Amino acid sequence: MCHIIFANLPVLIAGFGEPQFPQSTLGPAGPAAGSLSQIGWVVYILFGFIAIVMWILLAWAVLRRRGSLATHEPWSEGGGQRWVLIGGFAIPFVVLSGIFVFAMERMGQFPVHDGAHITPQIEVIGHQWWWEVRYVGGPPSSQFTTANEIHIPVGRAMDISLQTADVIHSFWVPKLHGKVDMIPGQVNYIRVQADRPGRYEGQCAEYCGEQHAHMRLLVVADPPEKYEAWREAQLSDAVEPKTEEALHGRDVFNDSACALCHTIRGTAAHGLVAPDLTHIGSRANIGANSYVNNTGNLGGWITHAQTFKPGAEMPNLTAYSGMDLRALVAYLQQLK
Repeated sequence: MCHIIFANLPVLIAGFGEPQFPQSTLGPAGPAAGSLSQIGWVVYILFGFIAIVMWILLAWAVLRRRGSLATHEPWSEGGGQRWVLIGGFAIPFVVLSGIFVFAMERMGQFPVHDGAHITPQIEVIGHQWWWEVRYVGGPPSSQFTTANEIHIPVGRAMDISLQTADVIHSFWVPKLHGKVDMIPGQVNYIRVQADRPGRYEGQCAEYCGEQHAHMRLLVVADPPEKYEAWREAQLSDAVEPKTEEALHGRDVFNDSACALCHTIRGTAAHGLVAPDLTHIGSRANIGANSYVNNTGNLGGWITHAQTFKPGAEMPNLTAYSGMDLRALVAYLQQLK
């Protein structure tokens, strides 16, 4: 175990770099992740040192050996118990106890939330396989719902409640915090804060079914003024189409199965079983952040979602003509 960690130590040391390791726990961007990163660095460095010592001892044992297997002492002669006690019990006990105490001290810095003394600004609900994100801080007029992409202001702690609509999921954005499970019938909480602007990738960290690997998450940390501008834009209803093609696309959306599952505020679409699409054009990705939000992927997702994400609740919608599909994509892309 130790020699494996030691052999990969250069990779671990480089792990905080961007963009090669966007989900590294060794390059924290927030206070909670910073505490967890300290635990990781201590463990990696300590185990690397132990690996060096073990290789030295193995080399020493090989180089100083005498005799052969034919001349070894009978096993009944005994001896070596001191090595077993020191190397097999005493040293591991001291090392692991020290790591345990240090980890408990670091983790003790996190606030414990029982739901009675916290008012979350954001609610995140896990679905198979996407994230429903509700901004619930403040009066109803300042609340809205989005999906798969969470925006937070830099330097401000945001309390998030975590729930699931089906099976167990796990919320994990490595550069901002550790893993917190989302368990049916239970509400858990996490406090997320980013120290610098950026896009921080996360994912579901608990196997939740066929498309678990494509249940990705994106947290965007914006400067406060940019965050407030984004929030104001999200509060508004869907923009009115400006082109004939987009107008036709809106009609296609409202007259098809899309409106039965999705919501677009300001229109007749009020479906509640799939992501809110009111501002889908402003999101970086689609398919729970599995694919870049561009014309090709969006059109392919509409017509062949089961090819992109087999098992997802989004069905293949292959009945659209080429003109209708282009219009529908144009309409969705201008929803910003």
